[in-house]
Amino acid sequence: MNGKRLKEKLQAGERVFGFFVSAMTYPTMADAVPEGSVDFVVCTTEHTPLDLADFMPLQYVLRPKGVACLARVHSHDPWDIARICDTFDGVVVPYVEDVLQVRRMVAAAKGRTLKGEALEHFVQTGEFPSEATRAYVEQRNANTFFCPMIESPRSVENLDDICAIPGVDAVLVGPNDLTVSMGIPEERDHPDFIAIMQRIIDTAERHGVAAGCHLHKIEHSQRLIAQGARFIPYGGDQQFLAEGIRGFLKALKG
Repeated sequence: MNGKRLKEKLQAGERVFGFFVSAMTYPTMADAVPEGSVDFVVCTTEHTPLDLADFMPLQYVLRPKGVACLARVHSHDPWDIARICDTFDGVVVPYVEDVLQVRRMVAAAKGRTLKGEALEHFVQTGEFPSEATRAYVEQRNANTFFCPMIESPRSVENLDDICAIPGVDAVLVGPNDLTVSMGIPEERDHPDFIAIMQRIIDTAERHGVAAGCHLHKIEHSQRLIAQGARFIPYGGDQQFLAEGIRGFLKALKG
């Protein structure tokens, strides 16, 4: 699996599964990931002290197992996004709202190696300096996956325009920030949250873009799948470790 294959599966209407990695960067962690079990991981530098370089060894042992490695950046800087896409299979960008800003970030990810005036012209018009340049850029960036995070009511209002941007491969809801902004903090079972998730999924699908949400309870992810979500990151390394510890301690102390 790589970014290109991940895009192909979603474009074919399939569902993909993964999880977040925020702490366990040592490459032997890959031994705990069964062959053919997940399609992707999201290595996150947001809300952690880790840097992208910390995740590089993990990436090199997961790729041969068919796991695409995406990186969640902590910045909207196009230069940071381009740097991530030079080394990872794609990027997950948190808390996007402004449509032009998303266009610039997509261009930074999918328009490499355009820079300066040529890149700005591409952002504004979608035009390349020549057909040869178009072919070169598209081939060079065929493996790059781009996913903005929808984490506020404003981003939901702008979702039609965001999903219409060529190069947006999936959208991912951050439920904590979104529910806080909605005035229902952490209420994953609130009717308003369930309704807005349906709106996000339906809006994205109209544009051929897969939608999902980073959740931590099986029943919540099952409901999301029933609603039509196809980009499914569930939990993360720290959660899996904590659940395993609680499980065996309960069994041994019971």
